[in-house]
Amino acid sequence: MTARADTSLLELSARELSAAIRQRSVSAREVLDAHFARIDAVNPAVNAVVTQVREAAQQAAARADELTAATPAEELPPLHGVPMTHKDTHAVRGVRTTLGSPLFADHVPEHDDLVVARFRAAGVISTGKNNVPEFAAGSHTFNELFGTTHNPYDRTRSAGGSSGGAAAAIAARIQPLGDGSDMGGSLRNPAAFCNVVGFRPSAGVLPLAPALDAWAWLARSGPIARSVDDVVLAMSVLAGPDPRIPLACPVDRAAFRTLAAEELPDPGARPLAGVRIGLTTDFGLGVPVELEVLDVLREQAQVFEQLGAVVEEAVPDLSAADEVFDTTRAFDMATNLRATVAEHREQVKPEVVWNVEKGLALTAPQLMDAALARTRLHEATRAFFDDHDLLLSPTTQVLPFPSEQRWPHTVAGVEMQTYVEWMRSATLISATGCPAVSVPGGFSPGGLPVGLQLVAGHGRDVELLRAARAYDVATRHADRAPVL
Repeated sequence: MTARADTSLLELSARELSAAIRQRSVSAREVLDAHFARIDAVNPAVNAVVTQVREAAQQAAARADELTAATPAEELPPLHGVPMTHKDTHAVRGVRTTLGSPLFADHVPEHDDLVVARFRAAGVISTGKNNVPEFAAGSHTFNELFGTTHNPYDRTRSAGGSSGGAAAAIAARIQPLGDGSDMGGSLRNPAAFCNVVGFRPSAGVLPLAPALDAWAWLARSGPIARSVDDVVLAMSVLAGPDPRIPLACPVDRAAFRTLAAEELPDPGARPLAGVRIGLTTDFGLGVPVELEVLDVLREQAQVFEQLGAVVEEAVPDLSAADEVFDTTRAFDMATNLRATVAEHREQVKPEVVWNVEKGLALTAPQLMDAALARTRLHEATRAFFDDHDLLLSPTTQVLPFPSEQRWPHTVAGVEMQTYVEWMRSATLISATGCPAVSVPGGFSPGGLPVGLQLVAGHGRDVELLRAARAYDVATRHADRAPVL
């Protein structure tokens, strides 16, 4: 096998990297060596990777090379030999999984969460864990166990969260692809902050299994990568129902595989011709957004028009979304963490305690009102997507903020009352249940990444990713690597 320079390997997409291994132009062991060398070189600066399992990964890479030698290339799995650290809230069999909490500093699961199991079945080599906020609460990645993850584009700034470790690792060229989860923006926000792609699927497309509450619908698993094309490839191996989660799967895995097999669109051929996009800057609710974010949004809306889309200012009626999100999040947080808070209150960060107590204080009328509000929101969203194919908005309301802050206390001059209010650009969309993706939209004048959020109707995940990929291919903002 011919060795490649580490730098060239690190710039490859997951699709390209696996193809190179399958075609025997590079070995899985060489790729793994480059992966760990990059961790050694840049992780001290960004603090994205918090646990490594080098010996187990080297053994897995050796087995992958044996499989390569004995198997026709076309029969090898789609992500054969691709190294990946996993989000530290996702259980990985035999690997320390802390949830970002000192309470779980020595916790070693005996099972893989579904997203990890499906990635491993697709050929991924697990190499460790990446950092998260404590219990994945909040969109800034810091905890008492491992400290703060820093933004690769400006190490004084936040990498977002809760999938901030994954986003920073991918942006820093440690790995091309990762797994994450998203309740109120935990895939989309760090993707926007770190100039990568984060995809939140429709409910049921990639079940969160196993789960304490099998019927929970707000939180999702999803992939994060440097390109929409790699997200599509990931979904072609991740999507599909699981008997432990009784939510219907509205998109068959074969649909993602068909999209993954399509030729990349030619931007000059106007690949979005006829696509109807509603553009919003404030979600119809006066949501404050920093001007530098809005400037990028308006500029990039013109790119969608150049690709053939019809863009007009329009937004669904999201007036019920705050009630739906706030009540459901509080209920879910209390369901999952009430015992932990009751037993270890002084060892849990105050934002989590606040959210759990909010859930425990919910009344029956509040839960009933939230159910009715969710129905109103569903009808409003459905009506909007009868007339529009996509909604285009800012992913985040702010640029990456100073990493010493726990969360932004003001946005565009407006004071924030809670640690989640500054994330409404994401939480409003979470409440709709619709699939959403954050794509790199460019940079502020000061060089900080800005993300654009695209949303489609429930179950329209493939159409959403097809449009997002056309924009991504035309712009390729993620090719601008951080200087580390």
